[in-house]
Amino acid sequence: MLVCALLAALLIAIGVPLAAAEKPLAADLVTDGQPIDLTSTRYQELFAELHDEYGFTAEELHQLFAGVQISKRVLELMDKQWEAKPYYLYRPLFVTPATIAKGKQKLAEHRELLDRIEIEFGVNREVIIAIWGIESRFGTHRGSFNVFQTLNTLFDAYPRRSSFFRTQLVHFLLLCRENNIDPLTVDGSYAGAFGQPQFIPSSFREYAVSFDGNETRDMFDSIDDILASIASYLGRHGFTLDTPLYEDIGSELKSQELISAHLKGRKAKVDYQLVSSVQGIDLPTPPGGKKVTIVGLEKNPLTGGGYRFVAGYPNFQAITAWNHSNRYAMAVAELAESITIE
Repeated sequence: MLVCALLAALLIAIGVPLAAAEKPLAADLVTDGQPIDLTSTRYQELFAELHDEYGFTAEELHQLFAGVQISKRVLELMDKQWEAKPYYLYRPLFVTPATIAKGKQKLAEHRELLDRIEIEFGVNREVIIAIWGIESRFGTHRGSFNVFQTLNTLFDAYPRRSSFFRTQLVHFLLLCRENNIDPLTVDGSYAGAFGQPQFIPSSFREYAVSFDGNETRDMFDSIDDILASIASYLGRHGFTLDTPLYEDIGSELKSQELISAHLKGRKAKVDYQLVSSVQGIDLPTPPGGKKVTIVGLEKNPLTGGGYRFVAGYPNFQAITAWNHSNRYAMAVAELAESITIE
């Protein structure tokens, strides 16, 4: 009884509700290859929407969905995402000597294209290349999961985000129709992202651009479209050319307001002048005087542990719009710094 009480206290102390701790994972409730029940209410409502609002015929829907099955591996991976790793373990996955060398090579190889993209979208080339490198190793690792099966699996058997993935499934079918792509042939990540920039379907439809002189937005093979689309996304989320990504602010936060902002995450923003005053650091002014986020990055316990704290500038925040993880954004920032060609 004492052990159970201590365990319960520990879970509460680290912010894990007891109900969540006891709840089985989504993957535990299915078998791999389990047929999806297309007669369920949620699928009947999906089919009605696809037919009534978007003009998919009953025959098209039957051809697409007949025999669709659960991928248990997708569900297993969704609960073990890399972004949950502490930063000292997360960073080495992406900021490596090989990736840095390849990133520098890509900067030189696509210099003229990146010149045009910077002028058009106002996004620094190093950040574009860093995201490309992290997302798909510059196009060489695009994912091996069938996107249609993945999105159906997550819609049907991942209750925590079922609504989100239902929306992505609809967007996926629409973008495939718009771009003359067979939905059953696209491979991508275990979370339904695909192509060299690893766009989720809704982001593809909203932000992808054609930059190679034709009307097709090609996220698979057109480097012009791929790099310009990354820039399009960041530019639409407030990225400003040649302004800071972040600034280091020390290993300790010196006010409760900054501590609270750190704990609240990427949506909590504070005035940069407050950060400068509290931390005793002269910070550069963000574009438009906008607020900053407070980011804590875990340091290796073998070298002292603790945190490295940084102020996330609007450009950093644009990267967290792409991927909501501060760790991801910091890895992009540090890779971008590492590949900069003087």
